[in-house]
Amino acid sequence: MQKSIFKDYLALIKVGIVYSNLFTSFTGTWLALYFTGQGIIDNLGTIFLSLLGTGMIIAGACGLNNYIDRDIDHLMSRTKERPTITGTISLRTVLLLGFCFILIGLSALAYLSLAAAVVGLIGVFIYVGVYSLWAKRTTVYNTIIGSFAGAVPPIIGWLCVDQTLHPVAIGIFLLMFIWQPPHFYSLAIRRCEEYRAAGIPMMPVVKGFDQTKLRIIGWILLLFPVLFLLRDLGVYLIVVLALLSLGWLYITLIGFRQADTGRWASRNFFYSLNFLVFSFSAMIVVTLIDRLLS
Repeated sequence: MQKSIFKDYLALIKVGIVYSNLFTSFTGTWLALYFTGQGIIDNLGTIFLSLLGTGMIIAGACGLNNYIDRDIDHLMSRTKERPTITGTISLRTVLLLGFCFILIGLSALAYLSLAAAVVGLIGVFIYVGVYSLWAKRTTVYNTIIGSFAGAVPPIIGWLCVDQTLHPVAIGIFLLMFIWQPPHFYSLAIRRCEEYRAAGIPMMPVVKGFDQTKLRIIGWILLLFPVLFLLRDLGVYLIVVLALLSLGWLYITLIGFRQADTGRWASRNFFYSLNFLVFSFSAMIVVTLIDRLLS
């Protein structure tokens, strides 16, 4: 029973989203330490508070999102088992935890950097106030609007170390922002009928599959100019990111010829996950190697 309740709380805060955003936030902190010439060991406290603050505000915002979406989550198989639907966690508790987590997270960030806390607050406002309460239910551009909030964690991580934004910091923000629409459009194609039943105007529901694929191509093409902002990370990283982007573009292009759109969308969705992991991992690896060799 206790194990089941624990799993419900993890589902409430969308722990998978928390983990993935902590990874991008850590990358931002790591890169800021690298470009400011600071050591990792000397800044373990900064790294810990940065991850704590980022994780708490994301967990809190996800909890509030679940509270807001409780009237539509029961209509989709992916979300119908959330504790706000099953009733295993009271709605009052959901609200209390959501706001408390956000307050704790912002406090931890403000201790390190007021700028990081402000950016974190903006991210929460966009995700909860703009995306969850309005855009998700009213406009086909909801994914793009929500992507602003999803791109915030690496900037928060960077600002916890350095308040002067390097071009690389802007680059990783844009990389995260541009990555999200094609990632979530692929998911929306897989879950198109569920979104339609819930009345959510996702791109495939409103524009159809072919138009959604064209938009995925457009967003992937936008990844290439961002590489110029990341050039200070070295030519090897640029080559890796370019190859990853070309691979994603190829998978999307062949989607126009495949009869099984759902299967293609699943492949595209999982490729996008690997794209994110490999891209940010590569940033850490190339800078780590540079440090070890210097």
